[in-house]
Order: sequence, then C-alpha cells, then structure tokens
Amino acid sequence: MKKRHFPVFRLFLAVIVAVFAVGAVMTWERAVRDPVEVRTLKKQEVETTDQGHQEYYFNLLDDDEKRGYREILKGVRAHEENFYLSLGGDGQIDRVYHAVLKDHPEIFWIHNREKVFKTTYDGRDYCRFSPGYTYTEEQCREIAQAMEAAYQEMAAQIPEGADDYQKVMTAYTYIIDHTAYEISDDDQSIAGVFWKKKAVCAGYAGAVQYLLERLDIPCIYVEGDAAGSTQGHAWNIVELDGQYYYVDATNGDQPEFLEGDAVSLAEHKTTIYDYLCPFPQEYEKNYTPSEEFQVPACTAWDKNFYVMNGACFDSYDRESVYALCSLRIDNNAAVVRFKFSNADAYEAAYEDLITEEKIQEIARYYMTVHGLQEVSYHYGVIDGMYTMYYMF
Repeated sequence: MKKRHFPVFRLFLAVIVAVFAVGAVMTWERAVRDPVEVRTLKKQEVETTDQGHQEYYFNLLDDDEKRGYREILKGVRAHEENFYLSLGGDGQIDRVYHAVLKDHPEIFWIHNREKVFKTTYDGRDYCRFSPGYTYTEEQCREIAQAMEAAYQEMAAQIPEGADDYQKVMTAYTYIIDHTAYEISDDDQSIAGVFWKKKAVCAGYAGAVQYLLERLDIPCIYVEGDAAGSTQGHAWNIVELDGQYYYVDATNGDQPEFLEGDAVSLAEHKTTIYDYLCPFPQEYEKNYTPSEEFQVPACTAWDKNFYVMNGACFDSYDRESVYALCSLRIDNNAAVVRFKFSNADAYEAAYEDLITEEKIQEIARYYMTVHGLQEVSYHYGVIDGMYTMYYMF
C-alpha cells in the first residue's frame, strides 16, 4: 500500500545589500522590506471556516499557520503557478501544506505526484510557493463531473431515513464496489477513484472523506505506518454519535479473499466489512498514525459491523454459531460471517470448525434448505480481526 509523498524542493536566496556610508541604513530598510503582496496578505482577515468543509487539521494550526493555510488554498483553487505565502519557516510551510492536502481531497489536481517548489528568504517570514498541478483545465472539468456523478449515484443508494452509520456503510461499500486497488498515474488522489476507477490507499481514503463530507458526517483523512512494512498507509476516522471509529475502505476491498462460485451471487461478497468501524485494539496492531498531527483516539466498538449485526461472540459455542449461520442461510445468504472479540474464542472456533471440520454440519444444513445432494464450500479467515467467512 502506497503512501502519498509530497517532495518539497527548497531554493534559498540570500538578500545581499551593500552598506556604503552614512544614510545607508535607509537603503537597508528599503531593501529588506516585505513585498507589497506580503504586506497585503498580512492585513487580510483569516476566515475561520470554509463552507462545506470540516477542516480538522486547519483547527490544529496556530494563527500564523492558519493564515498560510488560507493563502495556499486560495492559490491552489485559482490554479496559480506561484504565489506568496506569509510563512517563512521551512518545516512550518510543509506542515501547513500537508494540512491543506489532508483537509481538502476535492482539490485533486495537487493530490498526486507533482513536485512542489518553495523559495524561502533568509531571515524573512514569507516565501514564494509553487505547487505542481497534474491536470489540464479540460481534465479537471471531466474529473469534477465524474465526482458529482459518483456522489449522486452513491446518495441514491442510501436508504430512506438512514442514520449516519448506514450512510458511512453506503459510502464505504460504494467506493469498494467501484474501485480497483491498482497503481496508476492517478492513484494518489480521488481522481483515480472517481475518474479512472483505480487507486491505492490515498485515493480510497480521500474518496471516503469526500463523500462523507458532502453528507455532513465528520470524517478525517489519516496517514501513517503499516506494521511489518516499509510502505505507508492511509485510512479515515469518522465520528458517529459522538464517538470516533476507524474506517479503512482499502482493506475492505479484497476481491481475491472471496473467490469461487459464491462471487457470482447477489450479495456484496467483495466487501470485507471487518474494516468498517473495527475494534480499535485490533486495528491499531497493524496501523499507527503519523506523528505530524494528533488525531482523535478511537475507543468505541459498538458500531462494529459484526456487533451491529449480532455476529460477534465473546466465547465460542458451536450451537450459537450454528444458529447464526442457519439464520443467514434461511435468508438466502451465500456467505456467512462472524467474529470473536478475543483470541481464545477465535482459536477455539478455528480448532472445532476448521481443524475438526465441524463446519460440515452447517454445510449439510445449507444442502437441506436448498434441496441439494452435495455442495462445495470454502472459508476465509482474518486472523488479526478474529473473523471467519464461509461461502457456499
């Protein structure tokens, strides 16, 4: 899984002024005075909100950084080739630029691999900023139209009277159903998802953020590290009923996990819901957010997909699992799935159902319901999430 990279090249210009004699101080002052554009920027009022956008990272910045954030956003939205920022600190400029990128997936024309240049001036609190743009004006219009069409299509799938959890689930499923995990020229932005239908984790997470923000559901784009990998990862944190939950559409898109005849049936079998509001302690074993910005702690688990659907067990009991699977089969499911809240229960289930092959009892029930003489089945497990899938 690829992490978005934003290489920044720095050009340092020294202000050289010759001091000749009495009265030269005035020459020095005139030479080092801020450009008129910078003085104008510093006098402007900084908008505290941006209509239609939540801007989580903006609110973590100090006053000077917030001003620079607005300056970057204005310049990028206008597709300006270069413009002044009232920021001079090298690390400060990077931090503000990253905050803009994380808050605004909709400015997709800078969310890919183009280089960013900045010209800083020794001892001065401003710079010249030159973002790299990816697409032509015609392509931008085409991508914007694809984004709007995707939103309308997704919104039409939300059940009437749906709560925020159902809306998140709909957006999560939509992104997975319409995106292939694939490296491409557009894979780092939502253009990859909505325009080319293929992206990596940065595109998936940005697309989820874009859809949920339009639904007025708090959603944060998060970058971090994956355990046991040199690759970074991107995911989301959403707020539901005052609690924060992880949402990782990239990991929910694993079509190879559900292979065989079952994939041709009606249920959304390419969607792995283990990463829709997963148990925090399980998810955090694999993913750690970047230290650049603090993100809200996820502690709740009541919106977990399995908990919401009565398919999470605290201990293993074959009869309870059999009852759940029977109910699912009675409702025409080709896939039954369940999870355990701890490793001991999961391991006991694995030993009984898989090693000892007691899953055959469920297979026989499937045959009885469907009037079959034989049935082929296969299973999948996600060890770190303590979940099991059976497909008929």
